[in-house]
Amino acid sequence: MSLKKLKSRLGIILATVLALPILISLGVWQLNRAEEKQTLQNEYDRRATVGPVRVTGLLQTVDDLRFYRVTASGFYDSAHQILIDNRTHEGRAGYHVITPIIVRGSDTRILVNRGWVPLGQSRQILPQVDPPKGLQTVVGIATIPVKGGFQLGELPVFDSPWQTVWPRLDIDHFQKLTGLKTQPATILLEPESEAGGYIRHWKRLDAGIAVHHGYAFQWFALALVLVVMLLVNTFKKSGVRKDDADADA
Repeated sequence: MSLKKLKSRLGIILATVLALPILISLGVWQLNRAEEKQTLQNEYDRRATVGPVRVTGLLQTVDDLRFYRVTASGFYDSAHQILIDNRTHEGRAGYHVITPIIVRGSDTRILVNRGWVPLGQSRQILPQVDPPKGLQTVVGIATIPVKGGFQLGELPVFDSPWQTVWPRLDIDHFQKLTGLKTQPATILLEPESEAGGYIRHWKRLDAGIAVHHGYAFQWFALALVLVVMLLVNTFKKSGVRKDDADADA
């Protein structure tokens, strides 16, 4: 074997030895993350089946509400209603209708997602989505809007007329903008509720287990490809040497 071929073979072996443990460890890490997410998913599912937890006029913590089936009684605050833009249903563009409900016997609000409505003829003509008047009792799953990451659009600014259409929901921003005491969760109004709802085909809360399984598969697959390449390279070179030896004989 020439020196050049020997260096090439040693390079492949060295790359495999260095990369293989890294790829395997990344795959194992993703499986561990999937296991953590499975625990979280189990907690999601458990909370969605207990209760309902009553929303009170006292501010509750995120963990008091998140993923629980909750109920709140009060009066809709139509003056601070929001339409969340760029929400689709069966391929159609539209809005999610977010209406605060003033918890009965207090000045505390909790935001209620009343469901999806279609865009209509243009964005200049907003849909008529006035909430029902009088005392309402809403029931649904409490969720926390996602924060961070890349976000499209700017939220409304202070010292301006109330802006109905928002690019996304941010409870902290709502509270700062309005100065209103607001619970740290949003209620996804149950499909069966008659408290002024629209289309509500909510997806099951997903902790993202499948994503980690997919990443783990990719890392393990890369490790396997690396091993196969090493074996093929080794046997190929061995086969060449055997053929050369037969020819010389």
